[in-house]
Amino acid sequence: MSKNKASSTSEAPDFEAAIKELETLVEKLESGDLGLAESLSHFESGVRLSRQCHTLIDRARQTVEMLSDIEDESSASTLPVKHQDVDGQQDDGIPF
Repeated sequence: MSKNKASSTSEAPDFEAAIKELETLVEKLESGDLGLAESLSHFESGVRLSRQCHTLIDRARQTVEMLSDIEDESSASTLPVKHQDVDGQQDDGIPF
């Protein structure tokens, strides 16, 4: 768990790591063994991870659409797109 905390403070986990962490949180919540405060904390983390996953999927979709819409493949290139992540911070535009 400390690994997940460290990665969330330094940089957001990638899609696969976020999904895995989200699945773990759901399992813990569904177990019914958590108290109210811990359940709420896990729920908040799950919402954050869910939003992050949706953002990453949207970026990937935009990249695929942009590359698919180019008529002349020799001129295909990607342009950096400035996005705000879930926490409102600018990212580097890399979709993954």
